[in-house]
Amino acid sequence: MKHSPQTALIHNEYTPPEGFAAFPTAIHHASTVLFKDVAAMRSGDWKEKNAYTYGLHGTPTTFTLEARLAQIEGGEFCLLAPSGLAAIAMVDFALLKTGDDVLLPENVYNPNRELGRWLSSDFGITARYYDPLIGAAIADLIQPNTKLIWTEAPGSVSMEVPDLPAICKAAHDKGVLVALDNTWSAGLALRGFDHGVDIVMQALTKYQSGGSDVLMGSLVTRDRALNDRLALAHMRLGMGVSPDDAYLVMRGLPSMKLRFDAHDASARKVAAWLKGRPEIARVLHPAFEDCPGHEHWKRDFTGAGGLFSVLFDARYSEAQTDRFVDSLKLFGIGYSWGGANSLVMPYRIQGMRKQWADAGVLVRFNIGLEDTSDLIADLERALSGLDG
Repeated sequence: MKHSPQTALIHNEYTPPEGFAAFPTAIHHASTVLFKDVAAMRSGDWKEKNAYTYGLHGTPTTFTLEARLAQIEGGEFCLLAPSGLAAIAMVDFALLKTGDDVLLPENVYNPNRELGRWLSSDFGITARYYDPLIGAAIADLIQPNTKLIWTEAPGSVSMEVPDLPAICKAAHDKGVLVALDNTWSAGLALRGFDHGVDIVMQALTKYQSGGSDVLMGSLVTRDRALNDRLALAHMRLGMGVSPDDAYLVMRGLPSMKLRFDAHDASARKVAAWLKGRPEIARVLHPAFEDCPGHEHWKRDFTGAGGLFSVLFDARYSEAQTDRFVDSLKLFGIGYSWGGANSLVMPYRIQGMRKQWADAGVLVRFNIGLEDTSDLIADLERALSGLDG
């Protein structure tokens, strides 16, 4: 059938030959998804993922990434979100309603804390906070209206490692779901489902991407009914990710274990060096025996990654530690982590935690993929200027 040049610009009968194969997953861009016929349109079910219905509900690119992430975590189902925080919000809005109660650890990722405050102030959902090392005693905090417990392993910034199996057992004994922020381990060093967790959240922004250039989050589950509840929130909130970003995350996955192990080895070396410095009062690294919850890390984890914190000796003021941070040459000052570049970030931890007893300024490090001798030399030079 012949068309005018204008129509030919839009309608073309060419179809490329089948049989093309390559290692990368193809990038499928689509808002509108085409159906073979009306019957196909009416039979497709976006929740089942047995057909393509609309760009937000998935393309071959995003379906492939979801399947790979679920396999890494040992789960069955996966949903993608535009960021880690978006994935957290999706859990809360899927599982909580007015009158419900949610428990969060005191060391929770601060945007998750802010979301809890919003739920309390505007949605009539009580958000309460618990000692991250509470273990089985969390049973005493569970109320009849408690529907969800958030966990982090380890906690953001201060690095306490919770007793996940004890928390999960206490929760499940009372019919409460447990969600885990497993970003620190990338799903490689901790298998959340093996310890009783119901939902595993990841900020794919970190190790999965590895390039410090992608924002994305994921939720992985094993239970179909739970996945369907999350999927409804995913649809209702209009959660979607760019296929180009999905491709970038997939491109990072084959090297993730190698990068994670390299971050781990370098971080332990740098942390051990800092532990021997008189300027440092404590090193908060889960693999070190004096880190709170180390016994849980030793039992449940197989690695550590590149993120840890230190507490400076109380004799140093915030102005002095700020000068230390500013004088580092190989460490960028920035949030997030998991990329090739080392990062540093000072925190006012006493203002973040109600029952924080330790004195001294807390500084968090992400150890990247630089040569550790160069990083240590940079740290040593910066520390030498503290008393100047």
